[in-house]
Amino acid sequence: MSLPGPFSDPRVIALVGVLAVSTVTWLTLGLRARARARREPTGTLLERVWHPQESVPLTPEEEHAFGQVVSRLTPGPAGRLH
Repeated sequence: MSLPGPFSDPRVIALVGVLAVSTVTWLTLGLRARARARREPTGTLLERVWHPQESVPLTPEEEHAFGQVVSRLTPGPAGRLH
């Protein structure tokens, strides 16, 4: 039994089949990877990223400006930043 219209073309049927198989494979591998990640915690620490400001001394004006910004980020009532 053949399908009506453009779906009777074997190339369309093959394309739909390939898309279906690749979608199922992609979903299966993704779910397996997610399950494996839940079962086996990595246990490795994140690598520390160096920032240029860590080795550059700040001027007193820059230190003051930084302190002003940090003081505004103190937790307020209900633990929210203000």
